Amino acid sequence: MNFNPEKKTTTIILQIASFAIVCLILWNTNSFFKKFKEEERNKVEIWASALVELQSLPADADPGNLPLKIFQNNTSTPMVLVNRDGAIKVSNMPKDAINDTALIEAKIRQFKAENTPIKIDHKGEDLATLYYGNSEVLNKLKFYPIALLLIMFLFGAVIYFFFKTNKSSEQNKLWAGMAKETAHQIGTPLTSLLGWNELLKAENINPSITSEIEKDITRLETITERFSKIGSLPILEELDIVTETKNAFDYLKRRSSKLILFSFESQITTLPVQLNKSLYQWTIENLVKNGIDAMRGKGCISIEILKEGNNAVVLVTDTGHGILKKDYTTIFNPGVTSKKRGWGLGLSLVKRIVEEYHKGKIRVLSSSKEGTIMKMSFKIN
Repeated sequence: MNFNPEKKTTTIILQIASFAIVCLILWNTNSFFKKFKEEERNKVEIWASALVELQSLPADADPGNLPLKIFQNNTSTPMVLVNRDGAIKVSNMPKDAINDTALIEAKIRQFKAENTPIKIDHKGEDLATLYYGNSEVLNKLKFYPIALLLIMFLFGAVIYFFFKTNKSSEQNKLWAGMAKETAHQIGTPLTSLLGWNELLKAENINPSITSEIEKDITRLETITERFSKIGSLPILEELDIVTETKNAFDYLKRRSSKLILFSFESQITTLPVQLNKSLYQWTIENLVKNGIDAMRGKGCISIEILKEGNNAVVLVTDTGHGILKKDYTTIFNPGVTSKKRGWGLGLSLVKRIVEEYHKGKIRVLSSSKEGTIMKMSFKIN
């Protein structure tokens, strides 16, 4: 298969760079969170020290401005103070929490999980235990990396979707242009061949010769019709998928090497499906020819048709060298091929015809050294 090494290297570098940026953001945010948490604990410890100082003063003594200012400035850190006699005081918490014992106990458990409680003592005497939780700013900072990563992911997804859509649009235009130009180029000599064949008939040439020429002309007309439909919306009609598959299969069987064994089997006599006859037969031909190439001209090709729920399933099996599991999806990309010759467009065309034009599904059902099974499914009318 053909891959662009420069493009692959660039992709790896971009992925590594993106991962490094994300790690740097997470590390920086975590460091900032820890620093902010330490500063918040220092603030609470200062508050506890101010409390000790106030409680150690005589009742008629002037506490001064500093302790009171420390108390007034602490408006963000939720706290629960449990005195040694069991009395509870709350700070920076909802008013409803003052008389709600169950809520206060739940908050104490939460605060213990978030931060180590501070023991308040004076001259070796236990006065109280201070439980404090994270401030609102700290809680928001904790979720900041997740929000940032989500924004980066959404931004990356938008860019990816934009470029993918743009690339797909360019590919579609290229497909349509190449296909229509091919049909146009074939059309000119085809018209000439039709004229020459009529002249040969008039000259009383052996009818078997002109008959074979007519078959080839009909084949060229079919190819021209197929290419002319690429890039435009094909007309679908209700057809029997069993009959259409067998017709395409038999056509290839008659024109293939005797070293290839062909097998056709259908669990059901008829299955009506919305198909474009010309494009669907092209799909069967591409899959069968791919299988023959994988077997290097010798082996067994089989097609089986069965019904799964409301779907008609077509299984194309070959006894070729198989496909690596990691390549199950990439083989449908334009330009991907394991052959020395070829553009790698066959399976890409097949996927386009099946999924875009017929709203069906195609995938590699299984593959090994013994062979490959391709699975197509279409909605039954």
